[in-house]
Amino acid sequence: MCYGYDGTAALRQSVVDRRSLLRGSLAALAGVGLASSGLGAVAASATTNTTGRTQVPPGLISIQLWTVRDALWGAPGYDATLTHLARLGYPRVELALGYFGRSAAQLRQFLDGIGIRGSSSHDGIAGSAAELEQKIQNAVTLGQQFMVVPYLYSERADDWKRWAEQMNTEAAAARAAGLRYGYHNHAHEFTIDLGGGKRPWDVLTAELDPNLVHLEVDIYWAVTGGINSGDGVADPEGFTLDVIRSAPQRVLQFHVKDRDASTGDMADLGTGMIDFARIFREHSVLEYIVENDTPDVTPQRTAEVGYRYLRKLRF
Repeated sequence: MCYGYDGTAALRQSVVDRRSLLRGSLAALAGVGLASSGLGAVAASATTNTTGRTQVPPGLISIQLWTVRDALWGAPGYDATLTHLARLGYPRVELALGYFGRSAAQLRQFLDGIGIRGSSSHDGIAGSAAELEQKIQNAVTLGQQFMVVPYLYSERADDWKRWAEQMNTEAAAARAAGLRYGYHNHAHEFTIDLGGGKRPWDVLTAELDPNLVHLEVDIYWAVTGGINSGDGVADPEGFTLDVIRSAPQRVLQFHVKDRDASTGDMADLGTGMIDFARIFREHSVLEYIVENDTPDVTPQRTAEVGYRYLRKLRF
């Protein structure tokens, strides 16, 4: 799965009083002079109509660092791997797994030095006002555009409602700092039966404030969720487009991950069965994030294949 965190722990943390959390966070952010910046323009530039684009703008290509985690943790290491991504042409990355011994300011300096931007990150729901303040301040220091909750899991509708309330609260604080706050799906949001015909995706999209929270749609997991639920077996891409069109929230980011036609496993871009051109033709986003949790050869090779695929794809 994509980089996530302990959903059960997040549920325990979410009992923090939402009004106190928001009040404390906004007060702290105001104290350091953070202000909303350009959110209307960001939201307006994504559309569920025919996009008019014929290719992915190269400046919007990114990669989720979970893809290259083995190279970050082992050889050749964090600095060499990020430098390799920059040399391949990636202008941005989606951060995960921490800062590898650096502060946010030090990481920003390193990324600036190799010509790459940490434009998004995967972060869990905060357990306190202080944690939320730190998370937002780090994102601002890094020059991020987005911060995204990467994973939640429960088979109880009340848990999903509580998480949605907490995310709305955090998103309001993020918005005050000029950040977009999003949620990233897996397959289980489309397959878990919560009772009464409801699934987690139904609860989330009903409860998340569309004025505050956007969606980061993982195309592989949406396709897989459609297939596993039975609703998207005949037309997996059509199911994914229905997910995008029907949500009140804006879809501003894609995780672009392919699916092996025979095994259903993740695959390097262009080697699987997903018709990305069809999806991209119908909906444009502000980031196209390469990902493969299980690189086909090496993390570095997956990164190279993914970047070249998105640069060459025409739709």
